[in-house]
Parts: sequence; C-alpha cells; structure tokens
Amino acid sequence: MSEQARWIDWEPDKVTSHFGVDPAKGLNEKEVDERLKQVGLNQLTEGEKASYFAVFIAQFKDFMVWVLLIATLISALLGEYTDAIAIIAIVILNAILGFIQEVRAERSLSALKKLSAPTARVLRNGKWERVDAAKLVPGDIVVLESGDRVPADLRFLKTENLYIEESALTGESVPVQKRSEALAKADVPLGDRKNMGYMGTMVVRGTGLGVVVSTGMATEMGRIAHLIESTEEMETPLQRRLEQLGKVLVVVALMLTALVVVTGILHGHDVYKMFLAGVSLAVAAIPEGLPAIVTIALALGVQRMIKKRAIVRKLPSVETLGCASVICSDKTGTLTQNKMTVTHLWVDGKRVQVSGSGYAPYGNFSWQGKEIQPFSSQAFRRLLEIAVLCNNAQLSCNTVKEGLLKRKQEEWRIDGDPTEGALLVVGAKGGLLASEVTGEWTRVKEYPFDSDRKMMSVIVKHRNGKQFLYTKGAPDILLSRCSHILHDGKITPLTPTLRAEILKQIEELALMALRNLAFAFREVRPGEKVERSSTVEQGLTFVGLAGMMDPPREEVKEAIRVCRRAGIKTVMITGDHQTTAEAIAIELGIKQPHGLTINGNDLYTMSDEELQQKINQIDVFARVSPEHKLKIVKALQKQGHVVAMTGDGVNDAPAIKAADIGIAMGVTGTDVSKESSSLILADDNFATIVAAVEEGRNIYDNIRKFISYLLASNVGEILVMFLAMLGGFPLPLVPIQILWVNLVTDGLPAMALGVDPAEEDTMTRPPRDSRESVFARRVGWKIVTRGLLIGFCSLMAFWITYSENPDNLVLAQTVAFATLVMSQLIYVFDCRTTGSIFSRTPFDNKLLILAVLSSVLLLLAVIYYPPLQPIFHTVPLGIREWILICVTSILPVNIAGLLDLLRPVRKLIHG
Repeated sequence: MSEQARWIDWEPDKVTSHFGVDPAKGLNEKEVDERLKQVGLNQLTEGEKASYFAVFIAQFKDFMVWVLLIATLISALLGEYTDAIAIIAIVILNAILGFIQEVRAERSLSALKKLSAPTARVLRNGKWERVDAAKLVPGDIVVLESGDRVPADLRFLKTENLYIEESALTGESVPVQKRSEALAKADVPLGDRKNMGYMGTMVVRGTGLGVVVSTGMATEMGRIAHLIESTEEMETPLQRRLEQLGKVLVVVALMLTALVVVTGILHGHDVYKMFLAGVSLAVAAIPEGLPAIVTIALALGVQRMIKKRAIVRKLPSVETLGCASVICSDKTGTLTQNKMTVTHLWVDGKRVQVSGSGYAPYGNFSWQGKEIQPFSSQAFRRLLEIAVLCNNAQLSCNTVKEGLLKRKQEEWRIDGDPTEGALLVVGAKGGLLASEVTGEWTRVKEYPFDSDRKMMSVIVKHRNGKQFLYTKGAPDILLSRCSHILHDGKITPLTPTLRAEILKQIEELALMALRNLAFAFREVRPGEKVERSSTVEQGLTFVGLAGMMDPPREEVKEAIRVCRRAGIKTVMITGDHQTTAEAIAIELGIKQPHGLTINGNDLYTMSDEELQQKINQIDVFARVSPEHKLKIVKALQKQGHVVAMTGDGVNDAPAIKAADIGIAMGVTGTDVSKESSSLILADDNFATIVAAVEEGRNIYDNIRKFISYLLASNVGEILVMFLAMLGGFPLPLVPIQILWVNLVTDGLPAMALGVDPAEEDTMTRPPRDSRESVFARRVGWKIVTRGLLIGFCSLMAFWITYSENPDNLVLAQTVAFATLVMSQLIYVFDCRTTGSIFSRTPFDNKLLILAVLSSVLLLLAVIYYPPLQPIFHTVPLGIREWILICVTSILPVNIAGLLDLLRPVRKLIHG
C-alpha cells in the first residue's frame, strides 16, 4: 500500500486532526513556513542532468565511432582526402542525431511538470486566497471548482456533485465521482479511491473541499516522475548486434590483411608496395560505411512510417518493433475510441441495437436484424426525449480540412460528461436534436446526480403547458422507484413478471460489459410541491434501458489478427474494470479461450517469480497502477520477449520508457507519454502498429541484406589478394583499385538494398529472437560461400589473362578489377532473398537497378576514359576479355545457387 492510500479509510476529522489543521481556518503563515522547510516545494524535481556538451561528447565513445576515426586517419595518410572528409561527416552526423535523441528523451519530467496546477485557492488564517501551487504544504485546506487542475494529492472533506477526470493517471475512460466518506478498507486500486484527488487531474464538474496530504515527489504524480527518472532505457537489439558485429569485423579484417601483407613479403614482393596494398585492403575490408548505411536505411524507413501516420522519435526503434513478440496495449483511447457510445437500448420489450460509433450522430436502430424507426413507438420516443432533456452536455461540430485536397471533414465533440454526451448522440441518431427539443420544452428545475441517489432528474414544461419529471439513473435504484411501465403506447402497472424481465435485461447488458442507465418519467400535477427530490422521484413510470460502452476501434480487430498471424501476442493493460476490459478483449480477439485475466489486487499479492511463471498465459490486466505496468513489462522481458508498450496517459510513461519500444498516442496522448516514447501514432490507431511492425521487419531484413552484400564483397576482395600471395602471383589489384571497388560497389547498390520492398512472408513468419545473430538464417552461409566464390573467380580471371599475356600485368589487373566489380554487382541481386537469385524479380526495386547501372558506367569510365587510365592503372579491354569477365562474374551466384539446392538433399540423405 502506498503512502497516499493510508488516508482513505480515515474519517475527515481524523485526517485534519492528524495534520493539526482546523478546516474552518486553515493553516497560519508560521505553520506553512515550517512545513515548507520540512517537505520542500510542491513541485516535481529532476535528477542531476549532464550538460549538453557532456551529452554530445558521449556520442563519440562508441566502438564503431573509433573504428571510423581510425579509418579516417588511414584514408588521409593514403591521400584519400575525399574519403576522410566523408567519414568525418558521417561521424559528426551520427553524433548530432544521437545528441538530439538523448536531449529529447529527457523531456519527460519537464512535460510532467506542466500537469501541475500553477495556482490554488487555499484557506489560510481563516481567509480564502489564491497562492502559487508550489507553496502548498500538507495540511492546507484547498477548494476545487469545475475546470480546476488538482494542485496536490488531497483527501476530500466535502464534495458537491464533484467529478474528476483521472484517465491520464488511472486509464479509466469516464470521470470519477468523488465523495468525502471513509472507505471500508485501505488496499483499493488507485481508480477506486473515491475520496482522494490527485495532482495533475482535472475537475470536470461540481465543487470539493479537501486537505492536502502529499506534495511534490510524495504525490502519485511524483511517484511516476521517480519511476520515469529511475527507469533505464533498453538498448535495442540492432544496437547490440551491430556493436558485436563491428568488433568482430575489425579484428578479422585486420588479421586477414596482416596475413596478406606477410604472405606477400615472404613471396618476395616489395615491402612498401605490400604495406600500401595492405592498408588499402584494410580500408576496404573494414565496413566503415555500415553505420551510415544503417542510419540511412532507418531514416528512409522513418519517412515511409510518416506516410503511414507513425512518427518515429528514435531511429533504432523502427527496427526494434520488427522483432516485437508482445504488444502491451492500453485499452482506453488505444484499442477503444475513448468516446462513450450507446450500443443497445431495451424499450417496449425489445433489445434494440444502435449502429455508429463515436460522437458523430449518424446511425440507425435495428431489432432482430431489421431496421426500426424510433418514432414508431411512444416509449422509444419518450426514452430519447428523457436522454436529451435530462442532460447537461453539449454536442458540437467543427469542420476541419484534411489531406492534400483539403477536403472538409466533420469533427464532432462533447462538452461535458461523456456519458451524457453519448445520450445526446443517440437522441440525435433518432432525430431528436437537443437544439430542437429544448425549443419545445423548458427546464423548470434540476435535481443533480449524486452518489447517494444515483439518479438525475429534471422537471420540464412542454409548450402545451404540461409538466413532466424526466429521470435517468442506476437501473436497480430507479426501478425501485417505479410503479408503472410504458409499453405498447400504454402506461400499465409494473407487475412482478415485468419487473423480473427488466432485472434480467439489466443483468444481460451488464454481462456484455455495458454501462447501464434506466429512464423513467411521470407527470407533475399543477401546484405539486417539488422542492425535495426524495418526494418527487417516486411513483415513476419505467420507460427503458440504455447500454453504453467505450467501443473498440473498428480496424483494431483485423490488426490484432494480423499480429497473431505474425506470431505477436497482444496483451491488454488497463486501469478500467475487469468485466469491461475482459469483454472488450474477447470482442477484439485478444483474450484466448484458455487465457487468464489478472487484476491489480492479484498483481499486488503476486511475487515476481509467480508473475513470471504465469505471464505468458495472461491476456488481460485490469485495474492496474503505474507500478504494475512497469512490473508487467519487466516480467515479459525476463521471459525473453521484446516488448512494445502503447499508452496515452501519464500513468503509462514509466512502462513506455522501460519497454523495448514505447508507443504513444499522438492525438489523445499526454506530453509525458510522448516524450517517454520511441514511436508516436499520429492517428491513435492501433492498426498503424501493424504497418510499423512490417516496416520494422523489412528494415532489419534489408540491413541483413546489405551486411551480407558488404561482407561477402569484402571477403572476396581479401581472398583474391590472399590467394594470389599464397600462389606466388603478382598483385592482382593495385591499392587505388581496391579503394575504388570499395567506394563504387559499397555505395549506391548497398543503399538501394536499404529500400528493398518487403518479401511476401514478412508478416507470416514468427518474430525473430532478439538475441539472434545477424548471420543467422543462412546469411553467414551466404557470406562465406559467395565471398569465397567471388574471390576465387576473380583470381581465376586474373590468372587466365596473365597466363596468356605474361608481359602485360596491367591488362590482367584490369580484368581482375572488372571481374571483382561485376561479380559483386550481380551478387547484390542474390542478396535480396534468402532463397535463389531467381526467386524474386529484380524490377520491383528500380532504385537498385539504377544503382547497379551507375556503378557499371563508373567502371567503364575508369577503363575507357584515357585521363583516368593512368590513375587507376587500367587499359581498354576487348570482346574476348569481356566474355571472360562475364562468365567468371556469373559463376559465383550460379555455383552458390547449386550448392543451396543441394543442401536440402544432403539433409534428407543424412536424415
């Protein structure tokens, strides 16, 4: 139990006595000063933050950054100043991007501070005064009115029809009515603490008087701030893989390069020439362009995601989502619309379904599959009249322009209580617009809703002079006040049989997780005394029931089905009630037949070990707190899951930050949740996550493709030199040719692989293991086999040409040079799939075709353009040489394809 929960089972006088305050006078200035010294200001604090300079310098501590800097030095020593400048630019660009991301990530607490109220109306020295909310102390007496933001954690002493919007803190979809009475027990979930008000929440209706019990970091909001501050962000799988890959590649490349140099010297080659060749080979072998290409691939993915209404705050998060195995989704506003909607009515003995969702007043009424008209029944029309007239909300419409064509779109909104808003909408669907009905009727008196009566009534006067009492309220309470029922156009006595039928309907609607309201009326006699609700709200005529809910988003069901097909489990985590959460989960397909539902109390009593044992079987978590969400995310991570956490409220922020990828809602999300997230859904659409998952998977596939391409090409370059030295041949390539091959083949073609379209099985295969090596799933096999074949075939072309022309070494080197380039450019198409090169058409990636053609043109330029020939040590080639180049360039992918076909046969033979 938290510190804030200790006050809820105390009577108001016990609370004020504990804080030593007279609720009629408040604290005096001396007491305030003393308490300020003890507890500090009522504001959220942030831990010590590194300076911007320190954050920027920290970006250069990465191992691959040091590799890039060493490569820069080597390139400069070789006189390759263009390469050196390009590499330095890459390093600085990466540092700037990392700096921006880290600074933005630390804005969570700043956004949280904005939820604190700037001022508060407080009682001090017997006088009401407005003070800076930061100077509130425990024991202060504070008054709240509609529109106020709660300035600290309060225990209410008095309330008058007080409703507070707490969805950002608890996740509950409707405002909570507050009261001052002590609760029966202290260990109740945050959303059920009806006599408490929490910092940062908003008063939507009524007034309340409360005593401050906690301020600053001791408040519930402060606890969340502490969770955000203390939660470490997870390193992404991509970052882990690339860091490991970088270290291995540098060591292997340098060892192989040293071996080539030593072998060449032992075979009598000039030491200086071999040193230059070795350094050139090292520059070519170390994939210094890998981080840049990864960044470019991720950045291009980000641009595609923006078109799909997803805003990426951290580049690696796109790839991380691709290996997500669990999506923990908040219910309210994420899976649902966060708009209460009437979905069923029971009137005239019929259960009527209401179509349409949200606040747009469009829909129809149907019974047993047939559309019905509300005006065809007197009871139906009366129910809608009560719904509209016994109501304080307002329905309005704004016209907004969307899209490139700036088409006009209607944006309907509710001012007031969401439940009353839903009743206005269902009335409008039936043709009863509030503006028209109120012109026919005049409100005489209102009896506001309160927690004791659980009803609201109004006396309205028709223009014909008749007056009626229209009432709505909790079905069981309202039914007990009814003596008659309006049925088939007649008011008849409410028999035990009819009463039993109504109770049955109330129970069935409740089992559908619908929030039920009942409607009744009676005529008010002329001269009747109407001062007290207790006397007026009797002898009512029952009209019907309305069942409402925060409906699921229409597209979410299909999105969850796609996620399941892709091996991704969706878990609902909500602060809402268990029955409601479970019903929504079943409707959306989240809850499976054998899946479990766990509530906050269950979680509170569970140990971490017990949770981890059950975590894979749980589909729904209901009535949970911020600490619970964090606990759930960490339990899933300990089970090896890559966790995506969606949410929109302040209460979601710690879990969003702790998850492998945090996803915030762009429309309804708080600034705190957005600043804690890696990905923001601009349309608050869960279905957008599916597009993000596919994009993430494709990006990782493309990263693996160009890793395969780069490394196999580099292996080929090293082997052609190593095998030549081992065989006692002359140098098949000169240093400038090695660097040129590295520049041309590793540049545009590799980048074009970064935008390769997704393969057909992208969303039908299970998520990859986050611990999976980038060489898994045959990538390592492809790198080794293709690299060996590229090196061997290039050397073969060199040896054949040199054997026939022993006096023309430059010709043989030009042939080896061209063969190496062409074999790599052919191999780039083989990298697009884990299968055969012929399993995908090359024309669905036109950028790759253009990149390859550009590289071929550059190759022809250095071979046939006279001013470049002495620089690159090339000579013009004839048809015979080109036939040899074409044959030896095609051999690697064909031989490798044959080996790939033989692998299943070998597995079958060896059983």
